[in-house]
Amino acid sequence: MKKTGLIVIDLQNDYLPDGKLPLSGIEAATANAAKVIADARAKGVTVFHVRHESLSSDAPLFAADSSGAQIQTRVAPIEGEPVIVKRHINAFRETDLKQQLDQHGIDDIVVIGAMSHMCVDACVRAAVDMGYPVTVLHDACATLDLEFNGITTPAAQVHAAMMAAFEFGYCDVISTQAYLAAE
Repeated sequence: MKKTGLIVIDLQNDYLPDGKLPLSGIEAATANAAKVIADARAKGVTVFHVRHESLSSDAPLFAADSSGAQIQTRVAPIEGEPVIVKRHINAFRETDLKQQLDQHGIDDIVVIGAMSHMCVDACVRAAVDMGYPVTVLHDACATLDLEFNGITTPAAQVHAAMMAAFEFGYCDVISTQAYLAAE
């Protein structure tokens, strides 16, 4: 029987509407994440919290020891849940995430969090490259508008493109409701 682990990526205060880098849809994504985390806890699924922290206390985002770098209260870890502090986009890079997954006997992974096109993307692709089957809950993830070469792409399109890429070649992508109903 496969053992699932839930990875919650960077649902930190700096991404909230009053934070330094507000994400489109972050409140709805966090509400869905809270449901998934509660369900995981009720079922004994290990929840791995990933928190980005900059080395400098005056960094523009996720500054060391700042309230912005803290995990949002409604999805905060409880005693005994692993918290992986990362300094790079990929939650596996220079962290003990892989060792934590192995230590807990995790065979497959569910990923939720922020930002869809950055840290969620990097974690999903790395996990798949390591051989983990991955499921992403699309409505428990959030991102922001992106600009390139004078063209602004709305967050909803950035998110949809990322989820489409995942579904095309990396992992299953489903809604929170479908995930909770399937268990």
